[in-house]
Amino acid sequence: MLQKFVYWTGFLDFLVGAAVWAGAIANPQPAQFVPLMTLGTFLCMAAACLMWASRDMTRRYPVIFWQGLVRLTAVASVCYAVPNGLSETWEYGVAAFDGVIGVTYILGSLKVSGLSFVSCLFCRPAAQSA
Repeated sequence: MLQKFVYWTGFLDFLVGAAVWAGAIANPQPAQFVPLMTLGTFLCMAAACLMWASRDMTRRYPVIFWQGLVRLTAVASVCYAVPNGLSETWEYGVAAFDGVIGVTYILGSLKVSGLSFVSCLFCRPAAQSA
């Protein structure tokens, strides 16, 4: 179940990456075009890495774990940005979606690796099963 969750939520990053590219191309803005094109490509890389990692989660859990941290960083950023007028209220919905995925990625990584949070943070090899 976790493998399919990681695979398909990872796949969705291709769609988000393409949407970021489309937005950058449809309305090119100085000082935003290059970062948005790069962000779109990064999201596609994340998609490919998550789909790859889902095939052997015990050995590739760091990709999933760190993507969970990225998603939780997005949640924290939205929670700061909206009340301070740096973002739109609708982004709370995206943050809730990303929050669930991020927590699932982190807890799933802890479970499949058999390691502590700190050990996962430092990408230590997964615990060997007996």
